[in-house]
Amino acid sequence: MDALPFSRLSPLPDAARRLATLETRARWELETLAYPARPWVRPLARPEGKVHDVVVVGAGQHGIATAFALRRQAVDNVLVLDAAPPGAQGVWRRFARMRALRTPKHVTGPELGFAALSVRAWFEARYGEAAWAALHKIPREDWDDYLAWLRALLAIPMEHACRLTGIAPYDEAVLALDAEGADGARRRLLARHVVLATGMDGCGGLNIPDAVARALPRDRYAHTAEQIDFTSLTGKRVLVVGAGASAFDNAAMALEHGAASLDMLVRRPALPRVNPNRWIEFAGILHHFAELPDAVKWQYMHRLFTLNQPPPQESWDRCATHPGFRVHPGAPMAHVEMAGCVIRVSTPRGAFEADFLILGTGFVVDLARRRELATLAPHAALWRHRYTPPAELAHPVMAGFPYLGPDLSFTPRSAEGTWVRRVRSISFGAMVSTISSAGISMLRPTVERIAAGIARDLFREQAEAQLPDLADYAERELVSLRLASGQVL
Repeated sequence: MDALPFSRLSPLPDAARRLATLETRARWELETLAYPARPWVRPLARPEGKVHDVVVVGAGQHGIATAFALRRQAVDNVLVLDAAPPGAQGVWRRFARMRALRTPKHVTGPELGFAALSVRAWFEARYGEAAWAALHKIPREDWDDYLAWLRALLAIPMEHACRLTGIAPYDEAVLALDAEGADGARRRLLARHVVLATGMDGCGGLNIPDAVARALPRDRYAHTAEQIDFTSLTGKRVLVVGAGASAFDNAAMALEHGAASLDMLVRRPALPRVNPNRWIEFAGILHHFAELPDAVKWQYMHRLFTLNQPPPQESWDRCATHPGFRVHPGAPMAHVEMAGCVIRVSTPRGAFEADFLILGTGFVVDLARRRELATLAPHAALWRHRYTPPAELAHPVMAGFPYLGPDLSFTPRSAEGTWVRRVRSISFGAMVSTISSAGISMLRPTVERIAAGIARDLFREQAEAQLPDLADYAERELVSLRLASGQVL
């Protein structure tokens, strides 16, 4: 159970009418700014079935926005795959446990510059202008509702209950995508390009320390990105490993559901107080970091990875109001064991005992962990294949990130893997190459880079074949040559 004891605003009595008016305005904006909308991508056919120009994997905020950005490039033969069945809860209601988004309310993204599609326009239509003015940060349930509204308004072509299981080259121009439905039925899709909008862990998986996995029964611990029955923690002693935003949000959930005590084990000697992610939110870095030389990228990323970031103040405050909440800096896990029915974690600050362990240990970037990337992983270049930093800036974790192009495309290790360029990834794995990490702050620059890269590749592939079209073009624009005297030239 993830329900939060947190009241939400009630929609205005005429919210439905206000939203309908907003939708009319949005459609007008889309029509007004549609140029150039003429279809231009030549269809590709294969005997085995339809070839999509792009398949977007993932129907969350980046999947929706990517499909929208492609439409803005007049690339319309696009399909979005959603692993969840229709109506299923997304991540914002499944395991995002903050009360409000961590990004400021003025951050823009999925609307791609259309004011009538913005979260502010939607929020004001639903709750009123005064409610937006008084708002500090956007409640996560409202963000989820906004994305659902945007998805419906844009009529994004989507296939539900379809999970990608593999990507491989079909031929020089087409990729073969293996997928399976909720009933296990397998099928194959064909696409020229693939965009993996599969979330933070899309280039790896959850970081569950081996020491925990080996020592504890699976029902005695959970990662912050997993389902947790917080009602079962009432009256229990809880340990949280890590001090990031998700660690604090999950700690707050446990405390709000009546945990008897909660101890947070922090590896660092002190909590960071400055959030460097706020510094990087300016147009220069958001739009052009991906174009920097490798050495400069590495310096920026090394600094960011070294600094880390604090939890939002509101996440701290949620926990700090509970007398059973304690934070232990300088207490990395040294040993984990079951002592009878009790979890015991040894640290340099002593041993801690608990009934349940929550891991706020983040994500691992490792392409081999992803089932759908099994064929791609051996061919995709990593940073360690392309760049060797100075000894003082060595960082083994960063070296294992995929080395992506400016449009977030995988790059090949050798000539036999050139097909991986047709696959692009929006995940934490894109951070070192492009500063994109599946977050909201970088969403618009990310999806616009991807859409522009795909449109560029599609045009290059057909440019020579289109030359005869230009030579044969004969639609007359000057249709009359009659002079005032009646003479016709």
